[in-house]
Amino acid sequence: MEFTVQSLRNCSSAQLITLRRNPMKNNIHHEFAYQSRELGVQIEDTLGDPPDRKNYANVIKSLIGEYAKGTEIDDVNLLSFALADHLRFDDPAGLLAQCKQYDKGDAAKAVAMVSCADAEASKALATVFASNPELARKAVITAFLFKNTKRWTDVDESPEALQEEEENDMDDGEDDERGVLSQDVIDLFDTREDGNG
Repeated sequence: MEFTVQSLRNCSSAQLITLRRNPMKNNIHHEFAYQSRELGVQIEDTLGDPPDRKNYANVIKSLIGEYAKGTEIDDVNLLSFALADHLRFDDPAGLLAQCKQYDKGDAAKAVAMVSCADAEASKALATVFASNPELARKAVITAFLFKNTKRWTDVDESPEALQEEEENDMDDGEDDERGVLSQDVIDLFDTREDGNG
């Protein structure tokens, strides 16, 4: 993704923070990246705090059952949520190559790059693929990206990096509380080419 001054001006502050903290590599389409992050949130929310694995397993089982019997639920995130724990990604490089375009791709090829150990999950994927191949493709890729975050982001999640990020967040927060804008924010709204306001 190429960024221009205008495209950065059009981003919300939350989007800019996400771009700074989770730079993408390998030309992952932004919608796949978004769906993958949303899948993580959905899993966290379903597990709850403290995690209720029995409830989580029941929700997954119910979703897989609905998809397997042909219920039309045209939602990429729900299908990837149902399948994420059951898919084996047999061709990671091939799936990564499929992530470049969200609305166009080879559904048959993407689905052929995964397998399921669970018979019901396999039936669910096959049923959805037969009726809506694009939904199946998008869900497989979303689940792949969720399960393989390190393949497509440059995020360093080591304890040292997380501590440094936390300290930087505290520093940023102190500036915000005093009402002092950072140079990065000022530069976003600088309309002159020379960068001098």
